Amino acid sequence: MNQTQQAITSLISQVEKSVIGQSHVVRSLVIGLLTQGHVLLEGLPGTAKTRSVKSLADNLHTSFGRIQFTPDLLPSDVTGTEVYQEQNGKPQLHFQPGPIFNSIVLADEINRAPAKVQAALLEAMAEGTITVGDQTHTLPELFMVLATQNPVEQEGTYPLPEAQMDRFIMKVSVDYPDDDAELDIIRLVRSEESRVEESGDSDENSASQHNTETSIQLDPSVVMQARTELSSVEVSEISERYIVGLVMATRKPERYSESNLSCWIDIGSSPRASISLDKCARAYAWLQGRNYVEPDDIRAMAHSVLGHRITLSYDALADGVTQEQVINELLDHVVIG
Repeated sequence: MNQTQQAITSLISQVEKSVIGQSHVVRSLVIGLLTQGHVLLEGLPGTAKTRSVKSLADNLHTSFGRIQFTPDLLPSDVTGTEVYQEQNGKPQLHFQPGPIFNSIVLADEINRAPAKVQAALLEAMAEGTITVGDQTHTLPELFMVLATQNPVEQEGTYPLPEAQMDRFIMKVSVDYPDDDAELDIIRLVRSEESRVEESGDSDENSASQHNTETSIQLDPSVVMQARTELSSVEVSEISERYIVGLVMATRKPERYSESNLSCWIDIGSSPRASISLDKCARAYAWLQGRNYVEPDDIRAMAHSVLGHRITLSYDALADGVTQEQVINELLDHVVIG
């Protein structure tokens, strides 16, 4: 591994110290960071979704903003708004940036707010800009939305529309930890409480200061260098055709008559799926210390990249079929090469 790969690996290891039993989540967040993508974390309350994002932000030397999505949130609470201010005795419009103008943005419980507020993120996620009035404002070069959501079956949620789901390069399921991880979580939180009490200040600012002191504070230039190196990761024609084959199977499932795909899939993945799978597979290979993509890299990223881009049929929903089962079926029937 070169120095950049070692630095990113250290970032993963550091974040994993604060997030027990969720290694796949931490790795997915870092892959999203490397591919200039946005990541959606879905899981029940208490599964360390918010903690994962905050831990990543604590270990990066860059700005962090948090938006708590609620039913009464307004789009201007996300993007910012123009306010009147007097300059030299004359009233003028002045733009007051919202929390979206940070490098790492946590959109917490994004499906607790109605569609109008969710849509306020669309331009930022797609173009890296925000338009307020007749002015367009550029977001930071290092910009990433990390959103969390509760399962749609929970009360008080507004399902994200397909267009917005497609903007997320990955959707990652966050499950409950196993027995050993649960034990480690108890011990970790207990040790954190002890350190805060020893500092003589038990408020949140003290805890935040402690997190900063124990983080590695990776410079954004390292992330930019890693992104440059990803472009040199080679993808063979066999791997390219495998990516296309997986995506096309979601659009033309009738090609695989021996499978359940045609019964399960109503709407397939968009071209963003192919682009995202290519990017994530290259990032995954790069993290393994390789400069070329293997089919196993593509398979490793397929669930996170393709699952949320597939609309299940009524029959599939009625039978309780999950998106994970559909991707497993894809991987079983689409031939490599």
